[in-house]
Parts: sequence; structure tokens; C-alpha cells
Amino acid sequence: MKETPLTATHIALGARMAGFAGYNMPISYAGINPEHQAVREKAGMFDVSHMGEFIVRGKEALDLIQYVTTNDASKLEIGQAQYSCLPNNDGGIIDDLLIYRLAEDNCSEGERAYMLVVNAANIEKDWEWINQHNQFDTKLINISDQTGLLAVQGPLAAKVLQPLTKTDLDALAYYTFTKGTLAGVENVLISATGYTGSGGFELYADAEKTPQLWQAIMESGKELGLQPAGLGARDTLRLEMGMCLYGNDIDDNTSPLEAGLSWITKMNKPNFLSKDIFAKQKEEGVSRRLVGFTLNERRVPRHGYTIENESGQSIGTVTSGTQSPTLGYPIGLGYVEKPFHKQGTNIFIVAGKKRLAATVSRPPFLRKD
Repeated sequence: MKETPLTATHIALGARMAGFAGYNMPISYAGINPEHQAVREKAGMFDVSHMGEFIVRGKEALDLIQYVTTNDASKLEIGQAQYSCLPNNDGGIIDDLLIYRLAEDNCSEGERAYMLVVNAANIEKDWEWINQHNQFDTKLINISDQTGLLAVQGPLAAKVLQPLTKTDLDALAYYTFTKGTLAGVENVLISATGYTGSGGFELYADAEKTPQLWQAIMESGKELGLQPAGLGARDTLRLEMGMCLYGNDIDDNTSPLEAGLSWITKMNKPNFLSKDIFAKQKEEGVSRRLVGFTLNERRVPRHGYTIENESGQSIGTVTSGTQSPTLGYPIGLGYVEKPFHKQGTNIFIVAGKKRLAATVSRPPFLRKD
């Protein structure tokens, strides 16, 4: 099993460890609920160094990215990031990812540079897929093993990090980034992104420097209530915001249009993989949709549970579910046939011999006033 640069640190902190995407990762420290609450109310820090990072550089770097992803990367200026996905040839999703348009300091004339950030479980699959379609004047570099990644999330994230850097963190708009020195570590890519819905920053740095960053940030955040947080809280936080998890809510057999990701599927850009399939789906509609739902009982819906209508007919499947720490009741995501996707529709989750009453509710489950 692989380790991140911080595996020994997590074990020393008493984290409950488990295998995830081939890595020995922290699931929780103090417990999922207190870690979740820390991120919602103060700040929490996640080690997500298991994620993959690819550099795409060359005169036709944009052409390659445009061809293998669904969103329109031509809209990106230097210092901006974008959420997108890699479609396969059949209208499914190979992975969802972030695209960063990097500065061109190390590029030759006419070249552009990007960084793709992919899911840990899909690093090898994504790398092979993109290289397979690289018929362009473009070079790909896999820097996953050399890159550490920390996510400092929550309303106090900027206050935790600002004493450690001269970079004006308040000047970073959502989905923008810059490079700077943080806690004495140079060339840290500071990104105003995250997977929690509570704001904050993701910090990409040399893997060997990640323990130094972790220690400095924990010390800086001590008085502000910063807590280390594991993958358990990361999952409950993303689910409250209705964010998809690859392998659960989206995969090779789900269309981005079925998953509610039509907003990152841009039909007005040049040809890209599965464009004809998506165009047909946009014209004719899809037969099922990913929906959110809330339960009227305490039992948590689990991945793979059948969803039925009021007549007891199977209409879909649960993809994610949890007891929401913030709301205090169970929530979930799942695919259902149309027209059962409409908000307020009564559905039932089959849990063994029980049928749990639920109501379709449009994500995010937490809404800002």
C-alpha cells in the first residue's frame, strides 16, 4: 500500500487509518462529526496528497485538453482553474478533474502550460487515456509522486494561513490561484478551491516539503480551532453540498448530463470525445437523472440500495448516503428514472425488508442565505 509524505504524521496523531485508492489514508482523528463541524464553523486540514497531477505543456496543449475534456478550457486565463471531466467514447465519464492554466515562465515561445488534477484511483487510467489521444504538439509530465497536496478548508482558513505568507489570500477569488512562499516553502501553488462547500484553499507543494507545511499550518491554526480532518469528514462535507464522488455518483457508465453536469459539457466548442452523444442527449433528453433526497427516518441510505416509487416499482439506485452532521438527518444521492427526478417527489429506499420514505430534494442540501 502506498503512503503519502504525511502517513507517519497521521499515525503519530492517532488517526484511524485505512486503505483508499491504494494509499494508507486517515479516515478520522477525533471523529467524523467534530472534524466535519470544525470545517463548517472554523477550519480543518486534509492531506490529499494521494491525488494525481499532470503537467500538459506545448504549442497545442490547449487543443489536447479541449479534445479530451468536456468544459471549455479556452476560457481560462493564467491563474484560473476549471472543473471538468474526461469523457470516454460511449458518453460515460473516465474521471472528473480540475484544470489549472499555469504561467508560461518555463515555456518556449507559443507554448501554453496547464496542470490537470485527477482522482487518486484513476491516475494510471487517466494518464494512459490522455496519452492515447495526444496527437498534438504537446508534452505530458506526471508529477503525482513529487507533489504534496493539503486542503485547508473552512471560514477561518484565510486567517490560519495568512500569517504564513505574503500572498494576499483575500484577493484570491473562487477558482483562481497563484504561486508564493508559505511557511518558508517556495513555489507553493495556492488555490482558492476545495471539496467541502465551506471555502478555503488547496496547497500544492514539493512532496518533501509537505510535512513542514503541515506542521506550520497546524501551529498557526491552533488558537483558531484548526483540526486535522480525514476522508470520513471529507465525504460528509461534499455530500451535504451535493458534490459527486467518482466511483459512487459518476463513473464510466454515467453521462455528465445524467449527473447534472451539463454546465461543464460545452457543446459550442470544437470537436471533443463523445460530443455527438452529448448533443443527442441534450436534444432528446436523458432517461434518468442524479438527484438528491432526504429521509424521514434515521436509517442511513447506502450505495447500491434500490430506489422505488410509491407503487413499489424499481426506479433507480442510491449512489451515496450519510447522516448529515449539520442537518441531523439522513441525505443521499441516486439515479432515478424520469419523471421521478422532480423536487418534492416521494420515493422509497429499500433497505433489506424495509422501505424507507424519502423525498427528492435538489442539492446542495445546505443552502447559503
